[in-house]
Amino acid sequence: MRKMITTAILPLLLAACAGPGGTPPALGERLDAVKARLGQPGASYQLGGDTLLEYTTQPFGQYAYMARFGPDGALKSYEQVLTDEKFATLTVGIATRDDVLRTIGHPAETSYLALRDLTVWSYRYKQSGVWNSMMHVHFDQAGIVREMMAGPDPAYDDKPRFFR
Repeated sequence: MRKMITTAILPLLLAACAGPGGTPPALGERLDAVKARLGQPGASYQLGGDTLLEYTTQPFGQYAYMARFGPDGALKSYEQVLTDEKFATLTVGIATRDDVLRTIGHPAETSYLALRDLTVWSYRYKQSGVWNSMMHVHFDQAGIVREMMAGPDPAYDDKPRFFR
């Protein structure tokens, strides 16, 4: 029985590693071909003359991919953006909501800290490629990133809670 289950599940797990829709697109692939294979993106952004397509597994998954196309419609890059390295490119005090969306996409959750008057976007991800974590990006009312902090993802907390 175990072998049968492993045989059935293993291909699905391996396909999931490649990102939404299976194997990642190749550099130079055309925008229409990528959309035909991966489906419609969750969001599309303009950055200079480039077009960014967001493919995310949020709110429950830990991965988001940005496909970047040049003005000629050819794929320039395709990367998993929910990483420590990508979060580090967001500069506290300078980055805006639009910068965050174009860099790491839409959050898994949003909340508001009334006492500090900050809006928080939270992203599920694998911290250091290992730990089930959430990155919390705090914005002031002008939409500027004021702080960022990572912590454990409560969805993976197996400690019993009183009100669960």
